[in-house]
Amino acid sequence: MKKILIATRNNGKLREMTAALSKLPVKILSLADFDNLPDAVEDGKTFEDNARIKAKFFHELTGIACLADDSGLEVDALNGEPGVNSARYAGYHADDGTNNSVLLDKLKKVGVEKSTADYRCALCFIDDGVEILTVGKIDGTIKISPRGNGGFGYDPYFYINDSKTMAELTAAEKDLISHRGEALRKILPLLEALNS
Repeated sequence: MKKILIATRNNGKLREMTAALSKLPVKILSLADFDNLPDAVEDGKTFEDNARIKAKFFHELTGIACLADDSGLEVDALNGEPGVNSARYAGYHADDGTNNSVLLDKLKKVGVEKSTADYRCALCFIDDGVEILTVGKIDGTIKISPRGNGGFGYDPYFYINDSKTMAELTAAEKDLISHRGEALRKILPLLEALNS
């Protein structure tokens, strides 16, 4: 059976991506299935660059077809920050809480309690001689008052309308509208075609 390695250490992303690929006739692996794999150096300028860097790095390291995601939050009041540094906003190996604290501090420094924002996602699949790249986006508003216990990352602060945050959605509701859900819906038929 064909194997696909999902190149993320983020359990939330892994859950969403594994669920989306569950209909494919493939065995899904994660980085946790390997001992002591180093991290890819994500030094790209765009989400697309970093998704490609990760997919290529882990494909070359393991010899297994690889699907990598790079995604994050762009806040207009912060000139697009945290952007490609979303997972590392408070430094390497930062957690959601510290990243959110940095976000709130920066919003306070510019004197705003809310700002238009978007979530973006780039997915890159690499196998021998094959590269597929898809992107997804959702517009919303970042507010300094969190709501909801679901999701991960900046979800409690990302309002998709004035009454609901990403963290208040069920997993199924989130998949229907999220940036990653859109990118996964675009890549799925292309992966199905490869495996048919």
